[in-house]
Amino acid sequence: MARAIYLTHPQVVIDPNLAVPDWRLNEVGAQRVQALAQRLDFAGHLIVSSAERKALETAWPLAGAAGSAVVVRPKMHENGRSATGFLAGPEFEATADAFFAEPEKSVRGWERAVDAQARIVAEVSAVLEKSSGCDVVFCGHGAVGTLLYCALLGLEIDRKWDQVDGGSWFAFDTVAMKPEAHWQGMEDLV
Repeated sequence: MARAIYLTHPQVVIDPNLAVPDWRLNEVGAQRVQALAQRLDFAGHLIVSSAERKALETAWPLAGAAGSAVVVRPKMHENGRSATGFLAGPEFEATADAFFAEPEKSVRGWERAVDAQARIVAEVSAVLEKSSGCDVVFCGHGAVGTLLYCALLGLEIDRKWDQVDGGSWFAFDTVAMKPEAHWQGMEDLV
């Protein structure tokens, strides 16, 4: 039985002048990923990432530790929210709350949560179908990761299932397709 891990990128440099998909990990986020890559043996794991820079910067050190390349899946991107561009703290949180609370509605032009959920489930399923039974680490994003978590458990979309902070993970076996536990910090990944 193979195991899949969905890992969200940790802390980023928030730059309102740069498109969000181009944001990079900040020093703390990069150090957390490096520590994870040094602490665990990723040999034999398939490392898969969204094409967003912060997810790639999470995946590259893990792939380096595994001695493999990163498989890039552009459709694993975070929920589409380019309609609003950068939103600062409280405004972003309020819009994200509405995104989860009204999953069948496009909030402020954002991708609907039900569409983002269908997309991330399809991407994960496509990778697992071709993974030849090896362990897989998906490096991605919090909102679509939460939508995946809800889908795997058959839960209604709700932000209460969201990660507490970036750099979180949950694991599931690739047969039962049920998360082993709720989100945990990357420092607790075993």
